[in-house]
Amino acid sequence: MTKPLPEVSPNTWSFLRDAMIKPTGFREYDARWKYPDEINLPGMTALGLGLGTQMHRRGIAPVIAVGNDYRDYSLAIKNALILGLMQAGIQVKDIGPALSPMAYFAQFHLDVPAVAMVTASHNPNGWTGVKMGFERPLTHGPDEMAELRDIVLNGDGEARPGGGYEFVDGVREAYIDDLVGEFRISRPLKVVCATGNGTAAAFAPEIFERMGVEVVPSHNKLDYTFPHYNPNPEAMEMLHDMADTVRASGADLALGFDGDGDRCGVVDDEGEEIFADKVGVIMARDLAKLHPGATFVADVKSTGLFASDPELQALGVKADYWKTGHSHMKRRVKEIGALAGFEKSGHYFLAEPIGRGYDCGMRVAVEICKLMDRNPGKSMSDLRKALPKTYATPTMSPYCADTEKYEVLKRLVSKLEARAAEGGTIAGRKIAQVVTVNGARVILDNGAWGLVRASSNTPNLVVVCESPESDAELRAIFSDIDAVIRTEPLVGDYDQTI
Repeated sequence: MTKPLPEVSPNTWSFLRDAMIKPTGFREYDARWKYPDEINLPGMTALGLGLGTQMHRRGIAPVIAVGNDYRDYSLAIKNALILGLMQAGIQVKDIGPALSPMAYFAQFHLDVPAVAMVTASHNPNGWTGVKMGFERPLTHGPDEMAELRDIVLNGDGEARPGGGYEFVDGVREAYIDDLVGEFRISRPLKVVCATGNGTAAAFAPEIFERMGVEVVPSHNKLDYTFPHYNPNPEAMEMLHDMADTVRASGADLALGFDGDGDRCGVVDDEGEEIFADKVGVIMARDLAKLHPGATFVADVKSTGLFASDPELQALGVKADYWKTGHSHMKRRVKEIGALAGFEKSGHYFLAEPIGRGYDCGMRVAVEICKLMDRNPGKSMSDLRKALPKTYATPTMSPYCADTEKYEVLKRLVSKLEARAAEGGTIAGRKIAQVVTVNGARVILDNGAWGLVRASSNTPNLVVVCESPESDAELRAIFSDIDAVIRTEPLVGDYDQTI
């Protein structure tokens, strides 16, 4: 295998022949590029050859399940990836169009050791990428991604005999059967099903109907141009649309899914958009009654309620705050034997006996319906209002180039640690602790906090703040954290703010 060539560019002779791969596409736990500006089809073939080579080097049996999301270019990219895998001597089980969690499910259903899912996840059209893993239910983390990057960029992929291809039908149907089982809801439940015209449109309405849930459709026609909005249940545009549909239809709640179906967003019966970390606390309260003393993992962007909620404390729950990112969270849930993990972005990791430990928006939807069934006299807004009141920002993402963001973050962490060491304050409050497991989570003396970290998938920093006291304090925390961020001229504008 030859090295990818930096001089290759679109609309040239070599673009149709030689591999082009931008190194920054190898991220912490996904491979993700703009297509065709940062990777071409020969580049995807080189990635497949590299992934197959990595499997052989690690002693992984040479069999892999491969799927693709519903975008107009994903099939071509998947086929290019498959060509490289076959060149590496890998037997490919092609499961066709899929959700990422359906591809993870296929590892179990087909009893294969590896998975590669071609998806841009929640990124807008123009992006592509691959989510991959060797040890179910885990996906590649930083070590595996660095190893794969070096194999591909150094041209160390090795062609071997033995490659093959099989299209495997019926995985979608088996996945839906596995999710729903024999469960049928016993209370009337009317749910807005929001898919943003993305891949989940081929799954979610059928799943709800199988459970006996009344479906209010919201952009459920497959359309890879995404004519209404990019399916991303962390974006306020999608959440606002879900809220409007709840109010117009009188639904009991809305559940929305991202482009590859591994995330779930929730709006309650009053049209209140509940950020996923608060939904996680609602679910943890319910699950802890069935599993007292359970451990729950939350990412550093999430509410402090997992540790401070009196009801969870009374049930003996143990809270563990960990690095943001689906690969980090899956690994942590498995390592410490947690019952579930929750991310503010809408990834939920439900382990045995509920799920298999990977992030699946459809599994979350099923479990929320079961939660509502176990609480027949309560609405989703009742469950939300029962939580201790906190004030939180959405996830905000100021621009910072991929090539600069980690060095910028390192300097910001140092500045915030220095402020704490000097007895400085944020929003007029003493800094109690700076947690640096993933960026800097600055915790104040009343439990309020502000976070800055680097996005693993896009050229951005990530900023989240929470106050248990007031909206005014929340805004003051954000103002002070942002003032530190503004000392770095390489940081640009926010995508959204409070």
